[in-house]
Amino acid sequence: MKHKFKLVIVSAFSIGLAVSCSSDFLDVEPKGLALESNYYQNADEAYAGLVAIYDVMRKNSGGFENMITMFNAGSDDHVAGGGGATDGVGIQSFSNYTIDSNTIPASFWNDYYQGIFRANVLLSKIPDIPMGDDLKVRFTAESKALRAYYYFNLVRMFKNIPLITNTVSANDMYNIPQANPTDVYAQIEQDLIDAIADLPPTVSLSTEAGRFTKGSAQALLGKVYLYQGGKNALAAEQFQEVNGTPGGTSQYGYKLLDNFNDLWVVTNKFNTESILEVTHTSQGNSYWGIWGTGQDEGNTVNVMVGPRGYTAISSTAPDLPSGWSFNVLTQDFYDFMADDPRFGATVLDLKAMKLAGEVDYIGGYQDTGYFLNKFLPRQADAHTGAGDAVLNYKQNTYAIRLADTYLMEAEALGGSGTRAQALLDAVRSRVGLPSVPVSMTTIMDERRRELAGEGHRWFDLVRTGQAASKLASRGFVAGKHEILPIPFKELENTLLVQNPSYN
Repeated sequence: MKHKFKLVIVSAFSIGLAVSCSSDFLDVEPKGLALESNYYQNADEAYAGLVAIYDVMRKNSGGFENMITMFNAGSDDHVAGGGGATDGVGIQSFSNYTIDSNTIPASFWNDYYQGIFRANVLLSKIPDIPMGDDLKVRFTAESKALRAYYYFNLVRMFKNIPLITNTVSANDMYNIPQANPTDVYAQIEQDLIDAIADLPPTVSLSTEAGRFTKGSAQALLGKVYLYQGGKNALAAEQFQEVNGTPGGTSQYGYKLLDNFNDLWVVTNKFNTESILEVTHTSQGNSYWGIWGTGQDEGNTVNVMVGPRGYTAISSTAPDLPSGWSFNVLTQDFYDFMADDPRFGATVLDLKAMKLAGEVDYIGGYQDTGYFLNKFLPRQADAHTGAGDAVLNYKQNTYAIRLADTYLMEAEALGGSGTRAQALLDAVRSRVGLPSVPVSMTTIMDERRRELAGEGHRWFDLVRTGQAASKLASRGFVAGKHEILPIPFKELENTLLVQNPSYN
């Protein structure tokens, strides 16, 4: 961890790094520079430190190296796309399974450890900060939930990772070995159990949208149990608390939206289906000089998945800004999805429109003509203020939403039984589909349709043992590609050992 921790120790506590998030809760005014040693002197500074931890959640959909487009590219539903075979060596090498320790973008390791480092520091400072006990309890719970979220992403990407729960010095960081993944999961579970006890059941969306709640932490804990295997009963228990009666309103106010298309309306943020949401804004006026540093606040997935050189010819053609043509959908996915009511919200078939003379665009690398409509912006969404327009799209993204937890609970229940059937039926009924007998196959098929393009498919294939068969034609090697290689710079002068088969 030499590379990133050196940077973090020097600069993570400049308030400029600690205040660049994007919902009402996450907007904090810069107040100059302060070192960690003399910071956290009051509740306001503790709050700014908490915001700094939340900042890292934007890894889901912010910057070129984001979770959604990266893990879409490695799945059977997408290819990397873009401008050419060398356009983003990390995403290209993951898509065709030539990825190694030199091509893996280091930020997938570094960014989450930066979030963990920030959480560890705030947790160490909270007991001595002169502020109310209620704030201490809540800030502690949120810090632990965020640390758990970041460790969960790290362990499911890399498996063999260091486990650090205290602040570390510049000298000590070189001597930290990788932990047993079982111990990492145990820490994640404990952090979430602790957090659930103290988090509020709901928050005010006008002032605190985007903060962890009891329900979002329980949903994450259920997912953590499910990913380990052998803990399905515990997973189902957590999900049932979150989901409530299938199709109804849960104890936390979660409810499936009546219209699937409404999930992708840019202004429909923090709706009743949203459990854990990643915030973006155009108000930060992000520009190329800070893009990918953690200070930029826009949604980069939007511009990445858009068609290159797009022109609307027909008056009925969609009014799209041009993009970079990443994550185009495969023919296999198009055929799988073709008759589903969610097709239109998920897939924009520019291939057919171009053949009909309705639009024109420049085909990018691996172009199929099928674009991810969930995240395609319209011209009305383009930023007109300061900064660079393509870096200031404001669509939020879902880290966890209710249809996801419905289907995970059905899976945790073994894909059988009355409740599993009701959960599957609720997801299908929302889009007008009839009931089908519940099974692990029908649940996984429903996940593929419902959650398409949201970054879940690759993880679903890996954890259910289907990746080797589904991705063999792409170069996936069983026993190797279920996890990512550790970035080369993290191995230098440390005790870290490269993951199997990547040496």
